[in-house]
Amino acid sequence: MPDSDWWRSAVIYQVYVRSFADADGDGTGDLAGVRAKLPYLAQLGVDALWFNPWYASPMADGGYDVADYRAIHPSFGTLAEAEKLIAEAAGHGIRTIVDIVPNHVSEAHPWFRAALAEGPGGPSRELFHFRPGRGDHGELAPNDWQSEFGGPAWTRLPDGEWYLHLFAPEQPDLNWAHPAVRTEHESILRFWFERGVAGVRIDSAALPAKDPALPDFTPGQDPHPYLDRDELHDIYRSWRAVADRYGAVFVGEVWLPDSERFARYLRPDELHTAFNFAFLSCPWEPERLRAAIRDTLAEHAPVGAPATWVLCNHDITRTVTRYGRAETGFDFAAKRFGTPSDPALGTRRARAAALLSLALPGATYLYQGEELGLPEAEIPREHIEDPMHARSGGVDPGRDGCRVPLPWTADAPHAGFSTGEPWLPQPPGWAAHAADLQDGDPASMLTLYRTALALRRATPGLGDGPLEWLESPAEVLAFRRPGGVLCLVNLGADSVPVPEGTELLLASGPLGADGGLPSDTAVWLREPAAA
Repeated sequence: MPDSDWWRSAVIYQVYVRSFADADGDGTGDLAGVRAKLPYLAQLGVDALWFNPWYASPMADGGYDVADYRAIHPSFGTLAEAEKLIAEAAGHGIRTIVDIVPNHVSEAHPWFRAALAEGPGGPSRELFHFRPGRGDHGELAPNDWQSEFGGPAWTRLPDGEWYLHLFAPEQPDLNWAHPAVRTEHESILRFWFERGVAGVRIDSAALPAKDPALPDFTPGQDPHPYLDRDELHDIYRSWRAVADRYGAVFVGEVWLPDSERFARYLRPDELHTAFNFAFLSCPWEPERLRAAIRDTLAEHAPVGAPATWVLCNHDITRTVTRYGRAETGFDFAAKRFGTPSDPALGTRRARAAALLSLALPGATYLYQGEELGLPEAEIPREHIEDPMHARSGGVDPGRDGCRVPLPWTADAPHAGFSTGEPWLPQPPGWAAHAADLQDGDPASMLTLYRTALALRRATPGLGDGPLEWLESPAEVLAFRRPGGVLCLVNLGADSVPVPEGTELLLASGPLGADGGLPSDTAVWLREPAAA
C-alpha cells in the first residue's frame, strides 16, 4: 500500500492530553508528558496520535470550547512544544491528528466577546445565531431546540437577545452561512498542516449548518433544521481542497442512522473516513455485531472509503466495564450511577473485542488506557466536571469516568501520572493497572495489544482490504482476510472447535484443554498454504 494511503489501515491512538501524563507536577497532563511517553507509544505500535482539543480554552467542556485555535492551553504547554511534539512523534514514525470543532467556539473567543460588546445589530453577531425572543416581551426562546447536553439550546443576554448553543451555554454556535466563518476555518486548517499535522478529526461534523429560518423542531422533518444538512457537503469539499494540497486526511464524527446519507460524507472529494458509531455502541451479541460489521462495510463500499473501528473514546463508557454489564451496548440516555459490572467477564470480552476490531478491514482507533484494560471509574459527585452531569439535573454521571488520569508506575505517587494531585481522582486500586506492572507480563492486556499490533503490521492481509464471512455456528463470528488469515470470536456459552490444520497466531485468552475456543475468546489463525 502506498505510504500516502497510510490512513486506510492505520491504528490511531487517541490522546486525551489532560489525563495522559503530567510532566510538571500540577496534576494536569501536558505535552511534555506525551513527549516523554513517545517511546511507549512507539513500542505499542501505533501509526498516529489523535489529540483531543489542546487549544486555549476555559475548559467548560473539556477543551471543546475553543478560545484560540492557534494557541495551546497553558496547562498543556506552548505552541513551540506542540511543534516539537509533532516533529518528535514523526521521528518515531508516528503521525499527528488534531481536533477541529466547527460547530461552535468558546464564549471567550474574540469573535463572541466582540459580539457581546457590540450589542444587538452589531456585525460580529452575524457570525453567530443571535435572535430576539418570542412572547410579548421576548421572554421566550426563539425556537424549541434542545441542547445535546440537556435543557434549552438558547441563552438570553441582558440586552434581551438570545444566542444558540447546541451544547453548553459557554459554546455559542457559529453561523456557517457567513463567509468569514468558512475563511477562518480554512486558515486554521492551513495553520496546522503547515506545522506537520497529518490529519484532522472533525467534531460533531454533521451539525454546523442550520436552517436560516431556525424553525421549531418537528420530529421526522426533512430536511432536519440542524443535522446533516446539504450545505455541509460544500463546506467539506472546500476543506478537502485545502487538505489535498498538504497530503492530509480527515476523519469525521458523523452520527447518522441513514447509511446512504452517512456515505455521502465519504465521497472522494469530501472526508476520507468517518467514525463508526454503530460498531462502537453495539452490544456484545453475535447477530448484532455481525450486522454492524456487514452494514458498515456495505455503506463504505460504494464510495471506496475504508471503515473505521473503535470500542471506546473519551465520551463512551470504557470497554471492560460496558462488556461486564447485563446491557452491553451504549446509549447516553441509559447512563446511570451504580450500574453493576463484572470486571472479570468484561476484561475477557474486551480482550476478544480487541482482536476482533484489529482484524476487521480498515483503520482502528484505540483510546488511551484501553491497552491497559482500564475500567470505567465512578467519580464522586463533588468532583465531576463534565457539563452533561449538571445539565441532566445530576441524573447522568457524565463522561469523566473514562477520562481518569492514566496509571503508569504502580509504586509512584498517583500511579505515576503526576507528582501533584490529579485533576480527577484516581479510584482505589488504580495502580494495579499500571503500565509498568503489565510490561513483560505475557498475560496482560498491554502485552496482548502490543502483540496484536505487531502482528497486524507484519501480516499481509490485515488492515484494509476484503473480508469473507465463513460458515459458523450462530454464536461465532468467523471471517477470512486475504492471505488465509482467519479470525474467530466465540460469543456463545460453550466452547467451539478451531478449524483443523490452522496455525494459531494469537489468542485473546487460553484455549481449552481440547484446543477448543472458549466462551468470550477470539483467535487469529493462518490457514495452511495451498499445495
